[in-house]
Amino acid sequence: MRSISDLGVKLFADGADLREMMSLYRCPYIRGFTTNPTLMRRAGVNDYQRFAANVLAAIPDRPVSFEVFSDDFDEMEREARAIAAWGPCVYVKIPVTNTRGEPSYDLIHRLSRAGVHVNVTAVMTLDQVDRAARALAGGAPSNVSMFAGRIADTGRDPVPMMADAVAILAAAPRAELIWASPRELLNVFQADAVGCHIITVTADILRKVEFVGKDLDLVSLETVRMFREDALRAGLIVTAEGQAAC
Repeated sequence: MRSISDLGVKLFADGADLREMMSLYRCPYIRGFTTNPTLMRRAGVNDYQRFAANVLAAIPDRPVSFEVFSDDFDEMEREARAIAAWGPCVYVKIPVTNTRGEPSYDLIHRLSRAGVHVNVTAVMTLDQVDRAARALAGGAPSNVSMFAGRIADTGRDPVPMMADAVAILAAAPRAELIWASPRELLNVFQADAVGCHIITVTADILRKVEFVGKDLDLVSLETVRMFREDALRAGLIVTAEGQAAC
């Protein structure tokens, strides 16, 4: 198998724990970072601008995505322009619609043409990819975040959809497709195989990198040993009568 460092897809770390982000910044295969309001809430972030300033001071030379919060497009535009001014590597996450389902393509077009690095987020359908591509065409470098993991959660196979999305985005050559919300390390290799430009990865997934290409007989043996050790620690026994006890 190819190693992570040999893959064409770029790995972006997804999270909002500053200490963890700084640690991942030292990994040469982490090419950028993404955050979102849910991750920030879980990390206890309560001062957005201070958090962003600390992140950008620690990570000055790789793309970092920060999201707007407003549900009103005029206010969303004001927030986006303010966030974009935080640094040259900042990408501004704009949801593909607001909470009323109203599309944000006109705003995306205005911001991209104004030089804002837009990250169109919460994308789930190929129609959304197509409309985002048209809005971004001719604009600044940008991202389209398609939530492959959430698509998979609905019982749909995201792999062919992501392959189609790569082809659609060819109409906007300065836009890169992000495989967002991965569920397992395998998704990194799937994203690479379909030509996806970027995949976001959580710390939990990154901790599995050491297993890439590991001998499966060894994995099998380690699994058997784990079951045995856990049974001993729990004090599990099988009585002479054949009933489990502890």
